[in-house]
Amino acid sequence: MKSNKKEKAITVANGGFVLPNLDGEIAEAMENEMDGLPITFDRAKIPAGGGLAFEVPGEDPDSPDMLKELVGVIVDHHPVNAYWQEKFNGQNTPPDCSSMDGKNGEGNPGGKCVSCPYNQFGSGDDGSGKACKNMHRVYLLRSGELIPILLTLPPTSIKAFADYLGKRVVSKGKRSYGVLTKITLKKAVSSTGIQYSQAQFAVVADLDPAAVKAMREFSERIKPVTRRLAITEVDTVEEVKEA
Repeated sequence: MKSNKKEKAITVANGGFVLPNLDGEIAEAMENEMDGLPITFDRAKIPAGGGLAFEVPGEDPDSPDMLKELVGVIVDHHPVNAYWQEKFNGQNTPPDCSSMDGKNGEGNPGGKCVSCPYNQFGSGDDGSGKACKNMHRVYLLRSGELIPILLTLPPTSIKAFADYLGKRVVSKGKRSYGVLTKITLKKAVSSTGIQYSQAQFAVVADLDPAAVKAMREFSERIKPVTRRLAITEVDTVEEVKEA
């Protein structure tokens, strides 16, 4: 009974978020069953055309769940850049050049992203955007789960994420793994009249000190995996000019 009361108290204190059982049977099962196998991440997709629901893999691979909000703890996030010489062909090919930190590219042409001609405005096919795609990966751990889902933000959602972290999290003396975050979508219209979906972020609850410590340790344990996950065309979403 004491264990149940303690678990209930932790759940309520953290806005209903149930911490992953990192030291129990689940962690042991993961270690034994996944030995030698790559860990993959389910991806939450931002819809095209201004849709207001994320597409997230469910129990049936042919019938994904459509969710109007994603709630969890951000255990990792980082910028990624990707450049393809050829236009997308639907084959989910890797980029010719990619960067896992948004600073240093590997491949062709490679080198410093800040000075790369493909990472400058006007280098895109239409003469106004960038040939290199600047994105931001967010790994969200949902309540009671052990593996986070991956949400790749397009350029039109990165400012909203930066504002959220800067104004609602970091400026309050917190870290992204120290709060429960809700992600929703709103419909926006570009300067050329194209509707698109823009991610929005809000703090649901602060985690208590014990939960923050656990999530910080979880974050450090999973970064060696998340920071090596290769970029493919799956990461890309509809690109538009923001109004």
